Amino acid sequence: MTFKRVLIANRGEIALRILRTLRDMGIEAAIIHGREDRLSLPVRLADVAYANNKTNPLDTYLDIESVITAAKEMGCDAVHPGYGFLAENATFVRRLQEEGITFIGPSADVITLLGDKIEARAAMEAAGLPTAKGSSEPISDAGVASVLAEEIGYPVIIKAAAGGGGIGMQIVEQSSEFESALRLCQSRAKSAFGDERVFVEKYIQGAQHIEFQVLGDGKKAIHFGERFCSIQRRHQKLVEEGPWLDDAKRQEIGDMVCRGAESVGYKGLATFEFLRDAKGDFYFLEVNPRVQVEHTVTEMITGHNLVELGIRVAQGEALPFGQEDVTWNGHAIQCRLNAEDPRKFIPSPGRLWECHFPSGYGVRVDTHAHPGYEMPGCFDSLLAKLLVWGRDRDDAVRRMRTALDETMITGVEHLIPLHRRIMDEQDFLDRNITIQYIDMHQELLG
Repeated sequence: MTFKRVLIANRGEIALRILRTLRDMGIEAAIIHGREDRLSLPVRLADVAYANNKTNPLDTYLDIESVITAAKEMGCDAVHPGYGFLAENATFVRRLQEEGITFIGPSADVITLLGDKIEARAAMEAAGLPTAKGSSEPISDAGVASVLAEEIGYPVIIKAAAGGGGIGMQIVEQSSEFESALRLCQSRAKSAFGDERVFVEKYIQGAQHIEFQVLGDGKKAIHFGERFCSIQRRHQKLVEEGPWLDDAKRQEIGDMVCRGAESVGYKGLATFEFLRDAKGDFYFLEVNPRVQVEHTVTEMITGHNLVELGIRVAQGEALPFGQEDVTWNGHAIQCRLNAEDPRKFIPSPGRLWECHFPSGYGVRVDTHAHPGYEMPGCFDSLLAKLLVWGRDRDDAVRRMRTALDETMITGVEHLIPLHRRIMDEQDFLDRNITIQYIDMHQELLG
């Protein structure tokens, strides 16, 4: 099966990224949009665009039935969700299947499994992946949680079973804190995900966040190595880079994640996320069953178009090569250029009066922005992804400094000043980085 027309059910830079790959593959690109995006580059460049205007702008991309109606009216045989919005919505996938439209991603059953952090943890533990000590079922009683924490050892962390993005997570240092922390996490989980179930696990102190890129065809899986994603604010990544591990550790963890993907019959792109403690031990965190914002880092060091590979396996193709055919070359760094106040991380919507991005050897920019673009305040604040490649990490850092200095954006506040300071900071240069990096380097906020 070869797709003839694919609906991009997304917006911004990822919509443009998918559109370009569809063009490369000779597949027509259709797109939905609301009023805010009617003049955006992805809409203007698509073969066909569908105005899916809603009173609430988010519903343009979240209203399942209207998205499916658009796909049917435009004659699309597949839908690419990108990331966010409906990318991890099992109900959406099932509805598409009922309409005979292919979802470019894993099955509804796999999404349901991986979306439940307790079930995902159990499945990956059974496949041999290392997990932190914790509860194997939801916890609703502070007394039960406190007893479990005594067995695990403080500190522990309470997480939403149905959640992601760090929403609602609470770190608990002692038993007297449990009652309020548990109620707060349950309340936020209920509000954000409609599911108040939470679980408890050992809190990994001094942790680094490392993730592995995987591609499965429903039977076999291969990996494309790791990305280092520890520089974060509010559990959202700011700087990603790779590679980070030595060859032996990459092979060890890579073999594990492939077994994990194969154990659930995974089809499509997936990211297996881990925390690594100060001793170097890895602990499974979650699986993101979709393309990631930072997939571009892996593309630059492996030379493989991950978005194209995801589309090909969705068409029913087997993996086009084996693990032995994946190699890594040089080092890549990505900085997320969000339209935000670089001190308080508050979104900064507005019109871009000046907008110049760098180019040259080893530089890549993924963006939908241009001079005159109106950055809306109702969507994610990501404006552009700036990437560089170097022969090694030092080379890549030098090139990123040059690229950041060349970037010019006026009309909105942005994170370029923060990124520029990070590139000169000694702990960053020494690879002395944990997920507390920003908290421990408040001077970077200016």
